[in-house]
Amino acid sequence: MSELNRRNFLLRAGTGLSAAWVTASWPALLSAATHAHAAAKAATPPKFEFFTPEEAAEVEAVTARIIPTDDTPGAREAGVVYFIDHGLVTFGADDQKTYREGLPEMRTRVSEMFPGASKFSGLTAEQQDAVLHSFDENAAAGRRAFRARPGAQNFFETLRQHTIAGFLIDPDYGGNRNGVGWKLIGREREHAFQAPFGYYDKDYPGWQSAAKEADKT
Repeated sequence: MSELNRRNFLLRAGTGLSAAWVTASWPALLSAATHAHAAAKAATPPKFEFFTPEEAAEVEAVTARIIPTDDTPGAREAGVVYFIDHGLVTFGADDQKTYREGLPEMRTRVSEMFPGASKFSGLTAEQQDAVLHSFDENAAAGRRAFRARPGAQNFFETLRQHTIAGFLIDPDYGGNRNGVGWKLIGREREHAFQAPFGYYDKDYPGWQSAAKEADKT
């Protein structure tokens, strides 16, 4: 699978980042992500507020496969893990249980698929992709979905949503360090954070392409 196809698959997995969620969360996203922006720029990485260092390494590894580093910077370079970490003690506090239960379940899945392995971050890129693909294959394979509670979002869906938000939010307010997310999709500084973000979500249900974005795809 090519880098482009893999990125498309992972970004499309689960439910798309909804306009309603962005609109409802926007003030809190900006407020909470101010801390993440400072953390991402700090010469000495600050302590995480929600994650343990080990958990943060796992989350960062997943974000790096959702929006990978190839010929352009990805989620790792954008400092997305700091955005998610701070978000989980502010605007995303309701998702704490999803992460608390989802991360151990992911470790279990890693061990099931690759005996002897215990950490997602310790797998090869191909193995990591296989684990993430398995999130989308729970029903077909008869596996229990990664859900923290009845009605909760799928763990990977939640993490994917947070990754995209942290990657594309205004650099003044969070993880999109040095504007790498905007550079990837061809946005300029003055553009607003609104759908569609770029080629990978232009076909999401409920999202209508703006003329300028349509010209880019």
